[in-house]
Amino acid sequence: MAEIELSVLSRQCLDRRMAEKDLLKAEIAAWEKSRNEIFCKTDWQFTTTDARIKLKRLYPTINP
Repeated sequence: MAEIELSVLSRQCLDRRMAEKDLLKAEIAAWEKSRNEIFCKTDWQFTTTDARIKLKRLYPTINP
C-alpha cells in the first residue's frame, strides 16, 4: 500500500524539479491533505484466503 501511495505521489506531485526544500515540503503537504480529504482507498484483489494458499509459510494457520 505504501508503494502504491509513493507511486501516486511521484506521478501527481513530484513530476517536476523543485529548487527549494521548503517548496517540496509544502507541495507534499498539500498533496497529502488532498488525498486524505477525498478518502482514497485501495481495492485489494488479493484476499486473505488467497494469501494463505500462495504464501503458506508467511501466513500460518493457528489451531486452538
